[in-house]
Amino acid sequence: MAEQTFRKSTAREYFESLTITVILALFGTTFIVQAFKIPTPSMEDNLLVGDHLLVNKFAFGSPGSVADKILPLRDIRRGDIIVFKYPRNLSMHFVKRVIGLPGDRIHVAGEQVFINGEPLAEPYKRMMPNTLFREEFPPIQGSASIYQSDGVEAWYEPFRHKREIVVPPDQYFAMGDNRDNSLDSRYWGFVPRGLIVGKALLVYWSYEANPEAYRQTEMRDVFNKTIDLVRNFFSKTRWSRTFRIIR
Repeated sequence: MAEQTFRKSTAREYFESLTITVILALFGTTFIVQAFKIPTPSMEDNLLVGDHLLVNKFAFGSPGSVADKILPLRDIRRGDIIVFKYPRNLSMHFVKRVIGLPGDRIHVAGEQVFINGEPLAEPYKRMMPNTLFREEFPPIQGSASIYQSDGVEAWYEPFRHKREIVVPPDQYFAMGDNRDNSLDSRYWGFVPRGLIVGKALLVYWSYEANPEAYRQTEMRDVFNKTIDLVRNFFSKTRWSRTFRIIR
């Protein structure tokens, strides 16, 4: 009997290739990397509004998971730039730098951060010029403070030890590099280990934008932003930041 040759149709080949691509993409964004964009200036000058990031989701692993024995994982370190779910609204993601590790004693006086009584060197830090009013953190007990401006009972009191706060187990103290323009752990508390998505890896694309553009979500705004992108892709793309490693 003559051997029969079965040939897949072109449509079927395309369908199978597309299916495999989608599966690999879903696997990658679920377990390996995920894309995020920077909507605020809280991490300037290191990260700019309009930067699009890739985040390494397995850099720190998950304590006790099988991946810890297979992948090249490491502990979270002071100075790491992390992406995490905002503890007060889990639908939002924040990007900040790890300043305090579990067990650390933290005190901020003016422009200087102290860890366990020692000044922390922060070459990445940006302080706005002519800003004269910088309170201590935690603030002096019994005094009015910008860290209580939302009227909510101070979150830091249970963790206060004299002029410092102590970071509890499995939690981290995170701050923005743009220190005078950052909503961070000073205002809303620690970052639980379980809410950390991963470590910021690189900028794969950067497009000139302003924070207001990211707050405009109506259909008309989305349409206008799309037109702007089509017209100005080459002129507004910050080519020098493409594939920039985040440190």
